[in-house]
Amino acid sequence: MDFKPLITLLAIVNPLAIVPFFIHYTENFSDAQRKRTVWVSALSAFMVIAVCALLGLQILDFFNISLASFQVGGGLLLMLNAMSMLKAQTAETKSNAEELRAAEDKASMGASIAVVPLTIPLLTGPATMSTVVIYADRAKDLWQLATLVGYGMVIGLATALCFSLAEPIARVLGKTGINVMTRLMGLILAALAVEVMTDGLHKLFPILGKGL
Repeated sequence: MDFKPLITLLAIVNPLAIVPFFIHYTENFSDAQRKRTVWVSALSAFMVIAVCALLGLQILDFFNISLASFQVGGGLLLMLNAMSMLKAQTAETKSNAEELRAAEDKASMGASIAVVPLTIPLLTGPATMSTVVIYADRAKDLWQLATLVGYGMVIGLATALCFSLAEPIARVLGKTGINVMTRLMGLILAALAVEVMTDGLHKLFPILGKGL
C-alpha cells in the first residue's frame, strides 16, 4: 500500500496548524456548538477530499475550470481571511446586528463556520484539492481510488482530534497568547495566499515568470 498520498495530505492540511484559527472563530461558542463545529469540520474535510478524489477531474472539466484558475480564486479567499486574522478580530467584532440575530441558532452558526472558513479554504484549500485530483488522476484502479478516499477519512479524524484539544491549548496560551498566534498565523496565511495566487497566475500567464 502506498502511504505517500496520506503523508502528503497530512503535511498540506496540517490540522494542528489550524488550531489557532479554530480558537479564533469559536471564541464565543458554547461547548455544544464547539463540539458540533469540530465534527462538522472533520466531516467536511473528509467530504471535500472524497469528492475531489471521485469527481474532481469531472467537475473541473464540466465547468471548464483549470487548476490554475482554482488556485487564484482560492488565494483570494485566503487573503481575505488573513486580513481579519492580522487584525485579531473576533467573530463578534466582524458581525453586524443582523448577523448576531441570525446567530441565535448556535448550532447552525457553528456548522457554517465549520465549513467556511475552517474547512474551506483553511483545511482543504486549493493545494489540498489540487493534490487529491492529481493523485486521483494517477490511480490505476478502483482500489487505489478507494484508498485515497480512505485517506480522507484519516484526515477527518486527525482534524477532529486536533480541534478537540483546542480548549487545553487555549487555557495554556491565554487571551494574549491567542491574539499573538492569531496575528502570526494571519501573516503566514497572507504569505501562503500570495504564493497560491502567484503560482496560479504564472500558470495562466507564463509570460509573468520569464523575467524571474
